[in-house]
Amino acid sequence: MNNPSAPVRRVAMISYHTCPLASQEGKETGGMNVYVLELARELARRGVAVDVFTRSQDDHIPHLVPVDPLFRVIHVPAGPESPVPKKQLLQHLPEFIANILKFIADEGVEYDVMHSHYYLSGLAGLEILPHLPRAIPMLMTFHTLALMKNLVARDERELEDKPRIDAEFRLVRESSRIIAPSDSDRSYLQYLYQADVGKVEVIPPGVDVDHFKPLDRLAARAQLGMDPDQHIILFCGRIEPLKGIDMLMYAMKIMLERQPACDVTLWIIGGDISQQPDQWSKELQKLEQLRALLHLTPVVHFAGQQPQDVLPLYYNAADVLVMPSHYESFGMAAAEAMACGVPVITTNVTGIASLIDDQHQLLITSVNNPLLLASQMADLLTDEAARARISQDVYQKVQDLAWRSIADRVLNLYQAAIDDVERKTVVHL
Repeated sequence: MNNPSAPVRRVAMISYHTCPLASQEGKETGGMNVYVLELARELARRGVAVDVFTRSQDDHIPHLVPVDPLFRVIHVPAGPESPVPKKQLLQHLPEFIANILKFIADEGVEYDVMHSHYYLSGLAGLEILPHLPRAIPMLMTFHTLALMKNLVARDERELEDKPRIDAEFRLVRESSRIIAPSDSDRSYLQYLYQADVGKVEVIPPGVDVDHFKPLDRLAARAQLGMDPDQHIILFCGRIEPLKGIDMLMYAMKIMLERQPACDVTLWIIGGDISQQPDQWSKELQKLEQLRALLHLTPVVHFAGQQPQDVLPLYYNAADVLVMPSHYESFGMAAAEAMACGVPVITTNVTGIASLIDDQHQLLITSVNNPLLLASQMADLLTDEAARARISQDVYQKVQDLAWRSIADRVLNLYQAAIDDVERKTVVHL
């Protein structure tokens, strides 16, 4: 009875609302896409078969896509095979669940563990588990928490609804284990969601340190058509109010008013700018209007969403990346920039802030304080020696987040969760 269980052989991941392959194509994505893709790839390299189930959003893409010999993405029909607003996804969940169960039955596959990403995927997972041939654990990664998003929402349209909040409380109770990306998110789960802290494990997202690495700055700028002599500030992320991009633009204006001779530009990576500006998203249009109002049009550039293979060029071209978020469970763009040796200024409410040492308080700013951020950006841009020193420090700091290390930690947690289930099964026999 005390023998350890067999090693993990096959994992079912659920990523209902977003496809991990979208991040490779430059589509509007977030850190979760990258997380699922890189974790699945790294597990497959260890001989673990991974099937990622996601809702089909394009009827031109095959329902079964082999990514690596042991890693498949299954695009599951559920509602229209096209993008739908997130608020409408819940109504298509029953079809998604039914088609996953049909796929499992048709393929005759057995999984050792399930790993759900985001609350909708967790709800699907809970409904699937009872219909599997044997008991397996479900691990949950929320990626964002509704209560924390509501805390910083600026108007009612940004509020997460009660069904999502209720679902997150249920998932906290019923999941076998929970992976939190940072100590702060573990605390929110413990104190706001009454999570059993013993089943919450802090494992930060990883970074592909072979892809995101230091490159020659002038060469990167030349490839992107950037001025070789200007200071460059970078933002990279979703274009939404939660990210605090407006605060960054205020800080940019203040810095230029204080130091009119400062030759600096701000590049904003994210959002769909393929259409004319009047067809942009509401948040992007608001930022475009703010850019004009503050007379920043010549120095603030909207570069749109960029594919993963181009992002290292933008990171390496920058003097500093700024993450002015109102809430960020971790901050993968910041970690990627740090892996390129680029200093990062982040608000003190992001998970990545916990990686920054006390000696680098210049890199920690406050939410909605553009005066402070303007001073910090100016200090960093004008002190080349400090920038070089910080560059080395953040590069070394983030090496511990290599995906190969993170995947080992996740795999160990899978094994522990499987052992728990098998012990309970033996007790009930």
